[in-house]
Amino acid sequence: MDRFMSLLLTGLICLVALGQFVQVITRYLLEIPVLGLEESLLYPTMWLYMAGAVNASRENSHIRANVLEIFLKTPKQVAVLALIGEALSLVIGCWLTYWAWDFTKYSIRVWRESPTLYIPTFYVDVALITGLVLMMVFTAIQLGRHIYQVATGNYPPSATHTTESQQEELA
Repeated sequence: MDRFMSLLLTGLICLVALGQFVQVITRYLLEIPVLGLEESLLYPTMWLYMAGAVNASRENSHIRANVLEIFLKTPKQVAVLALIGEALSLVIGCWLTYWAWDFTKYSIRVWRESPTLYIPTFYVDVALITGLVLMMVFTAIQLGRHIYQVATGNYPPSATHTTESQQEELA
């Protein structure tokens, strides 16, 4: 899975970067805009965003502002906070997934096309529901891990929090 996601993300980012490069060169240096290039870049760009978000969910490497952890004293408190945060993420994510499903049904029903190249925009729109469903699967897996940790008391090393006096004793 790591290899697949790495190749997918690398391929998508290279495709988007190449497209932007061609756009800048042709439009601003050669002063010859390429018809439909911006439109066609929408597809790999949206899939890149959603694949990146899915990868961050899979690796549990989202950017977080864990300010509350500063005030927590025990690994159990940190684990309970992580459980609450993951549960909230799952609830909000499921709500957004429900909206994305409504949007996907609308996209299928209307079957819009891009204005210049007449490419169905459904292939962009479906990236949203696909990404959100996969993110919710990985969020549910992380929530299960947090529930297990809190229930068994088996906390990961990163959940241990040492006070300044404990750090001085270790030094």
